[in-house]
This record gives sequence, C-alpha cells and structure tokens, in this order.
Amino acid sequence: MTLRERAARTRSLPPLGGDAPGLLLAAVGVAAAIAVHAAVPAVPKLTAAVVLGMAAAHLPGLRPVVRGVARPGLSTAGKRLMRLGIVLLGLKLSLDDVLGLGWATVAMVLTVVAATFAGTLWLGRRLGLPGDQPLLVATGYSICGASAIGAVSQAAGSEEEDVASSVALVTLCGTLAIAVLPLLQHPLGLGEIEFGRWVGASVHDVGQVVATAQTGGAGALREAVLVKLMRVVLLAPLVAGVAVVARRNARGAAADGAARSGGRPPIVPLFVAGFLAMIVLRTTGVLPEGALTLAGDAQELLLAAALFGLGSAVHLPTMARTGGRIALLGLGSWVVVAGVSYAGVLITT
Repeated sequence: MTLRERAARTRSLPPLGGDAPGLLLAAVGVAAAIAVHAAVPAVPKLTAAVVLGMAAAHLPGLRPVVRGVARPGLSTAGKRLMRLGIVLLGLKLSLDDVLGLGWATVAMVLTVVAATFAGTLWLGRRLGLPGDQPLLVATGYSICGASAIGAVSQAAGSEEEDVASSVALVTLCGTLAIAVLPLLQHPLGLGEIEFGRWVGASVHDVGQVVATAQTGGAGALREAVLVKLMRVVLLAPLVAGVAVVARRNARGAAADGAARSGGRPPIVPLFVAGFLAMIVLRTTGVLPEGALTLAGDAQELLLAAALFGLGSAVHLPTMARTGGRIALLGLGSWVVVAGVSYAGVLITT
C-alpha cells in the first residue's frame, strides 16, 4: 500500500480518535529519545528516536499495539509531522551563510550530492532492491538522511515498508560515522576546517553531523554545519524533480492507485514551498533569536516523532530477506560520498 493510499484511508478515520493512540505512543518515544540523548550526548535525539521506534515494533508487549490501534497515528506522525518538521528546518538556513562559503565550496557540494545520488541509485537498481529503496537510500545519503527520505517518499508515493527500511539503513550508517570519521581525521591529514567540511559534505543527518564534527573543535563544527545546511537547500529541487517524474508516471494511468486516490502530485509540494519560504524568512533577519530557538526545538521534536513513527514500520524479517544487498548498497554509497567529498575538500581548501 502506498503512502497516498494510506493517507486516503487515514482521512476516512476520525482525526483524533483514530490517530490519538499512535500520536501518544510517538510522544512517549520522543520523551525516551530525549532521555537517551541526555544520558549519552553522543547519540543524537533523532537517531535514538528511529532506534526506539524499531524496538517498539518488535517488543512482544508493544508489537500488537504498534501494528494495531497505534498504526494510524504512527503513520500520521511519519507523514504529517515530518512535513511540518521539514518546513521548520528551513529556518536553520540563511542564504547569506551558504553563499559565504564561496563558489568553490558550493560547486564541491553540488558535485558530492550529484555523484552520491546518481551512484547510489545506479547501484541499488543493479542490486535489484525492491520498490523505491534505491531512490530513497540515494536521497538519504546525498541530502540529509531520514528527513530527505521522508520528503521524497511523499512526492513519489513510496510504500511505507520501503521508507522504513531506507531510514533504518541511513540511520545506522550515519550513526557509525559518528565513531568512524573522527578516527580518520589525522590519518587523512585533515585540519580543523578541512575536517569540518568533510563531515558536513559526507554525513547524513544534521544531528549526526554535529555529533561528529564537534570532536574536531569549534571551527570544524561551524564549517560542518554550514556545508551540511547547503546540502539541505538541495532538498527542494530534488523533491520537485521526483514530483515531476511521478506526475509523468501517473499521467493517463486512471487505473493506478495513486491516480485514483489523489491525482497527479504537485510539481512543488506545499511543504517544500513552506521550506523555501522559511529560508527566505530567515534570510531577512526579521525573526528574533528567541523565535528561532523555539522553532528549532519544535522542529527537532516534530522530526523525532516522525522518525519514531517511521522506525516503528521497520519489519526486520522483511529487511533480512534483502539484508545483504541493502547492506552492500549502504557500504557502496558510504564509500562514494566519503571519497568524493574528501577529494572535493582537498581541491577547494
């Protein structure tokens, strides 16, 4: 069942009665993720949320709840709260900051994103991964991890199982990067600035970038965040491109489920337009620092709830059937993004 079909079914339910149990469980998951982060600061809240969602889906006591009464609300969290979180993510971006990196760095980031996306998509299809998994993994590695997967999956109408397995893979690899990349800084001869840019260009989720780059010092952290946020800017054109392809595929296909349930998807989904509007708003400088801080906290909570919902849709026995192939795709994509970004950093600094 595609996300659009699930959305149509969810809209037929009472808005609070059907969703309330799942949204409540997602809220509990977010609280648990915050507690994990407080106990182990190296573990980002969003990473903890995905893992806790996966755990909830497989614990004997919770599994019937997750797959039964809580499923509608968890699906709503994975879709609607994800959209709101992505809109607020735009407030972390300022065009002035991104352009301040210089055109050489801009070109480097564009090259890294294009090479990672194309290489991962090609490899995933060669490996014969089912559904939209190649597209979603390519998106997660090249842009911004689980947030990008959520955005593209909604433009493409991907099945929830494909979204969940892709999020699980990207989260796992991004978490490993927190431990692995700092160990490579000195062997690769990277100074503080170079290391920060390498992390920003190669690590998936924003929280994982922060956790990895802070080991290199304040300068590394600043450069990593700026480079990473520039990758996030590319989320909008990528989603628009996927939506164009989805429109072409849906055109004239009256028997297709997506066409029946909602027609052709818009070229620029509303939440992407909101994301771009928030970037413009941040660039104007009219928002006070307090408002930006509050929006940042809300954005993290929304994404944590959404990722808990997506994590709860992971079915490990199903993943195990393609485990070797999807693990190979993850490793191959990791090599591509780390290698291309390393070369780009050496050329541009």
